[in-house]
Amino acid sequence: MTSLKQVLYPLLLATLMALPFSAGAALPDFTEIVDDAKDSVVNISTKSKPKRSSARDFEMPEIPEDTPFGELFEKFFDRDEFNRRRDSQSLGSGFIISRDGYILTNHHVIDGADEVIVRMADRNEYTARIIGSDEASDVAVLKVDGVDLPTLKIGDSDDLKVGEWVLAIGSPFGFDATVTAGIVSAKGRSLPSDNYVPFIQTDVAINPGNSGGPLFNMDGEVVGINSQIYSRSGGFMGLSFAIPIEMAVDVANQIKETGKVSRGWLGVLIQEVTRELAESFGMDSPHGALVARVLENSPAAEAGLKVGDVIVEFNGKKVIRSSALPPMVGRAKVGTESRVTVIRDRNARSIDVLIAQLPTTITQAAYTPPEAEAGVNSALGMKVETLSQEARKRIKVEAGVEVTEVDDTGPASDAGIQEGDVITMIDNREVGSLDDFESITGDLESGKSVALLVQRRNGPVFLAIRPQDS
Repeated sequence: MTSLKQVLYPLLLATLMALPFSAGAALPDFTEIVDDAKDSVVNISTKSKPKRSSARDFEMPEIPEDTPFGELFEKFFDRDEFNRRRDSQSLGSGFIISRDGYILTNHHVIDGADEVIVRMADRNEYTARIIGSDEASDVAVLKVDGVDLPTLKIGDSDDLKVGEWVLAIGSPFGFDATVTAGIVSAKGRSLPSDNYVPFIQTDVAINPGNSGGPLFNMDGEVVGINSQIYSRSGGFMGLSFAIPIEMAVDVANQIKETGKVSRGWLGVLIQEVTRELAESFGMDSPHGALVARVLENSPAAEAGLKVGDVIVEFNGKKVIRSSALPPMVGRAKVGTESRVTVIRDRNARSIDVLIAQLPTTITQAAYTPPEAEAGVNSALGMKVETLSQEARKRIKVEAGVEVTEVDDTGPASDAGIQEGDVITMIDNREVGSLDDFESITGDLESGKSVALLVQRRNGPVFLAIRPQDS
């Protein structure tokens, strides 16, 4: 008689053996995407003539061959090879966006180039014209004299989901038409050097030479331009970043139409909202962009935005982190009104702001506060005095109180307040004098976080402090 164990074990074994094959069958097939797209992805090489900066920076002189010096140079040097090596070269990728030969790539691929060569998938080469480029978004537009060239379908990166499969085609280290794949690791990433690009982060293998190449979704649509990698070795380490295609196309259209890129400007310096600051502003969770300074004669100043406002929405889009705001503002159309929703005095309110053109002297709309260092009002653990003339000049403020002593173990030290800081606001109330300071701090509730606006030589910063029983 057959036992239950004899029946179940073979079935279980068969099921386990079938699992790898089932998982393998579920993996995506990229072959159709590659077949459709590979002819539209190009290799880009550039040449730049050396800039003479010293007596040692020179090209091989023209010396007659029938002279002793000519014989000497020909014996020890290859004249053509010597001069050729002095031309700098770079390699990158790009892709065709119009049948008449417009190509998208990265600004850093062609930056400073005297000659740009585009090599197609069929090995034909073209000398490209640089129509224009934008350093802030790292997008460049090239043009070759082609007819009926193969183009790619443009998708929508907003529809991408974290965990979704994506594919890259490019020329890493000069190896044409190299295909790599991975998933979307995150969206809306802000990098320290790029305030206006909400990067798509992926784990697609990207290496030098991939820059400027397309990132595809599983529908074979371009959703980004591969731009940067995070690496300690110079090679791929699992973190790569792509420019969202909507931003790239918008930049390209502006370059083609006007030769330059216009960006919206709000005129605020912002910082992240911490858990303690969120509590002090009466917010359920930390989110938004905290206004640390409103620039004079800016759209924000004209509209009535104030220091201490927390911007939580811009044109209906939620601002989850402060780094999300600059790209939103940058893409806003100059000369139009944008609606900004802020938390002020624990209440939400909407303010219409007339967006202006980003001035050339303003390089970023976001402000990263200096790191707080562990540096008397006994409840706060610090001593303040009337603002000195020296502090007025050093910090460039007209009102406030100066911190002259910080208790090593008190709330002020825990909050990161330092000697020499100038406090200009507490709990959204302006501090213009010692009397203001005493009046405001006297009303603070023990154990509850409140926000202080501190002015330092290198900029303003909000800090959260939790008063204790005196």
